[in-house]
Amino acid sequence: MKNVSFSTLILAAGLGTRLKPLTDTMPKALVPVANKPLLEHLIDRLKANGCTDIVVNVHHFAQQIIDFLAEKQDFGIHIQVSDERDQLLETGGAIKKAGPLFTDGKPFLVHNVDIFHNLDLHAFYHTYSTQADAVLLVSQRDTQRYLLFNDCDELVGWTNIKTGEVKSPFLSVESDITPYRKLAFSGIHIFSPSLLPDMASWQDRFSIIDFYLQSCATHRIIGVEKDDLRLLDVGKIDSLSIAEEFFQSSMNLV
Repeated sequence: MKNVSFSTLILAAGLGTRLKPLTDTMPKALVPVANKPLLEHLIDRLKANGCTDIVVNVHHFAQQIIDFLAEKQDFGIHIQVSDERDQLLETGGAIKKAGPLFTDGKPFLVHNVDIFHNLDLHAFYHTYSTQADAVLLVSQRDTQRYLLFNDCDELVGWTNIKTGEVKSPFLSVESDITPYRKLAFSGIHIFSPSLLPDMASWQDRFSIIDFYLQSCATHRIIGVEKDDLRLLDVGKIDSLSIAEEFFQSSMNLV
């Protein structure tokens, strides 16, 4: 285990509709890859990278996740549950609700449960956690929706290149985005608790991207791109067929 610890919020509350029919009877977090649930893969990876405190948010088949963690005796580390059974809060609302469970005042990692990658999470956290109020792992991959960054890697907006929609406190039309780098969000980011007070006025359910797009006008929110990043979203049925091979080649790199 890496010798300097950090904390992580695992986003595991989603309905997993793209993984139906598996998620008709189980939460996405417990869908198996290589005979091990996605949640267990991620917790093992986090432990190996020095994570000692984890919060898992739950909604869909929440009790199955709670029972699984109890069966595994919380994998020998400190794990708490942020219970969203009353209402699914989306990514921003999840952070707002779970944030007070992190009591050390330090930034914490936020990680989608269904992302496989070859990133050194320990190095990512300890290199960038003090450089901005939020740090987003991004990459150059094909998608319709991109985050926009300036030459200082600061977030300035978002665009849907299919519809031409732009969201930004600085930009208003598609023609304005030309000078900026278009990068795709990975579902992995570092969040500083200094942002939590700004969430107080937000409704319980909201997207963290919408929050970042508003907050980038007053806070430093940056994107970090890793040239050698390999990343797989295991959110679809057809991705499960390649996830095991990806795990064998990448997930064991800690």
